[in-house]
Amino acid sequence: MGRRNLEPADIVRYEEDGPKVVLLDQRRLPDEEVELECRSVADVVDAIRELALAAERGEDLDEAAALLAVSRPTAVNLAWALEQMRDDPTPARARALHDEEVGRCHAMAAHAAELFGPGTRALTHCNAGGLATGGYGSAVGALRTAWELGSLERVWVDETRPLLQGSRLTAWELEAAGIPHAVIADAAAGSLMAAGDVDCVVTGADRIAANGDTANKIGTYSLSVLAAHHGIPLHVVAPTSTVDLATPTGAEIPIEERAADELTARFAAWNPAFDITPAGLIAAIVTEHGVHRAPYVQSLAALV
Repeated sequence: MGRRNLEPADIVRYEEDGPKVVLLDQRRLPDEEVELECRSVADVVDAIRELALAAERGEDLDEAAALLAVSRPTAVNLAWALEQMRDDPTPARARALHDEEVGRCHAMAAHAAELFGPGTRALTHCNAGGLATGGYGSAVGALRTAWELGSLERVWVDETRPLLQGSRLTAWELEAAGIPHAVIADAAAGSLMAAGDVDCVVTGADRIAANGDTANKIGTYSLSVLAAHHGIPLHVVAPTSTVDLATPTGAEIPIEERAADELTARFAAWNPAFDITPAGLIAAIVTEHGVHRAPYVQSLAALV
């Protein structure tokens, strides 16, 4: 029996008393459910780097937007949300955007679930659930909908090193939803595919270029190559705010590099947070508007 599903306001909310933004501290999951209170833009920037406030505090909005945007250089939907807030930086507008995002997640999840055949055994990487989207989830939302429709048998959850968003967050959300799942070491995915135990790979995205090249958590590219070798489709589920038509290809997407001490406190390390999956290795990109197929230059351009 899983624990209850979180409501969107349990994940992130704005409170006038303070004022403050209250986040579920994902660094403490799955062992503890602890809320993190952010009372300044600097607090929010720190929270984003570690995984509406500025206007109410009378801070410079342009400076606040710049600080927030630079905290996630690879992901494009944060910059999109900041732009949406620019002309109406109010709590009401922020809450409306949050509600709309949850609605988009339900819509894309329904479209993506249509790609699941009976008894699907899906593999997912990182976290693209309610914790990542403030609501129902993109890739994990698709898994939830497929489970509710009876077409999902089980989920293989990549642990997703080095921060373990899979084994800490995605598994925790699947447990809450009562979906059969098992955490696997990232390096075990290929063996599972070779054994015929994976029917599809489903991930989210942090930025999708105009040609369909997709930035997602480091390790997604490796999965896409393995999936292609074994004839397994890889589906990317993400909102249109993640599609960046101003970025022609994945080569132009900046890749955030994280602190070396996430890997080792003793040795030199290279720790990119994301990698680029070429469009040619992606079977479908699913947004709230439906299932998009190659050539993505055409199918994604139609979203504007």
